[in-house]
Amino acid sequence: MSASTAPGPTGFDPDAIRADIADVLGERPEDIGDDDDLRDLGLDSMRVMHLVEVWRGRGARAEFADLADLGAEPTVATWSAYLSRV
Repeated sequence: MSASTAPGPTGFDPDAIRADIADVLGERPEDIGDDDDLRDLGLDSMRVMHLVEVWRGRGARAEFADLADLGAEPTVATWSAYLSRV
């Protein structure tokens, strides 16, 4: 896990993001590392769309296209940084 887990402006810290991802994947949050490629864990576009809706419900202005375009590997660390800015 990352040393910095302080919530950003919208309250999306890595642990909260990890818990949401674990929920849609049917995994335990502690089994998902900050830098794990989430696609390797089974995250597909339908699940990403679901996560976007969950996060929008919490006030994030997240967009599916943005999450898909945040670099070569979707990770808890990358998505947490993004959600802390939007």
